[in-house]
Amino acid sequence: MMGEIEHRRIGPEEAGQRFDRWVRAHFPGLSHGRLQKLLRTGQFRIDGRRVQAGTRLEAGQIVRVPPLPGPAARPAPRRRPAPSERDARFLRDLVLYEDGDIIVLDKPAGIAVQGGSGTHRHIDGMLDALAERGQRPKLVHRLDRDTAGLLVLARNTRAARHLMHAFQQHRVRKLYWAVVLGRPERSAGIIDLPLGKAGPSGRERMTPDAPDARKARTGFRVITRAGKVGAWVGLVPLTGRTHQLRAHCAAIGCPILGDRKYGGAEAAPDSAPAGLMLQAMELELPHPGTGRPFAIRGRPSPHLREGLAWLGMNAGERLPFCRLEDWPAEL
Repeated sequence: MMGEIEHRRIGPEEAGQRFDRWVRAHFPGLSHGRLQKLLRTGQFRIDGRRVQAGTRLEAGQIVRVPPLPGPAARPAPRRRPAPSERDARFLRDLVLYEDGDIIVLDKPAGIAVQGGSGTHRHIDGMLDALAERGQRPKLVHRLDRDTAGLLVLARNTRAARHLMHAFQQHRVRKLYWAVVLGRPERSAGIIDLPLGKAGPSGRERMTPDAPDARKARTGFRVITRAGKVGAWVGLVPLTGRTHQLRAHCAAIGCPILGDRKYGGAEAAPDSAPAGLMLQAMELELPHPGTGRPFAIRGRPSPHLREGLAWLGMNAGERLPFCRLEDWPAEL
């Protein structure tokens, strides 16, 4: 017996997943061969367009699920092991702020927000450690595994809806710090380059040359320079593409220090400290409980401090544009 056509919305906690993994998670009874046939014939669609197995999902997208045979249509059982005491303690130590509606974590580099192929330890798998009155916090946006910084969680479903809407409507302002190599031609401006995924499976990169490239805009300000060697820059994403800041910095000839994916081996000199020198330092959003602006600032991570010190800079120095309040409200 066949099921009926369904339409499912991608949540923020599912953003970044490959489509085939999303299908396996939701419909474990659907065989690989059957999935490939449904993809070839265009029966699965995202926002009305054909989709490939390796397509990366974005929050808010609508998936058309075709009628599936009975066993394949059954939803996956939800089993989530409790976090270990070590992981629970680790997660609680990351809490920078919490109230009845939101939690803000100061995520270190090196840990993924969500699981995936070969990724078994991640923030999402630890969230039961922060549950209150049976409600597990909800992810409303993501950070890359190698990016440190502020990660907002919703305490409840109402707050999650409010925050997801704020992110989708670009009502959340975020400031990132980055250490880049080379000398930016300008001290301030907008990087306006569309981005899409291209390259062989497993080694895809976001690039302006991709056939499916979509609008991507990033505001930037040079905070201070180290001659022609590098610079400390502030970055404010105006859109939310995968790897947007990394791809945009590389596209203007100034890859982020430590970013081998977009800058190659030259972006990680032997003398430089290890790690991707990118951190979500500050954000401002409408609080889901009060509706008033809520702003929070993180602490420079140890590895970012080391990256700045490598260029002779001090992360504690108060310089123009290292705070979100220095930036114009509209870019």
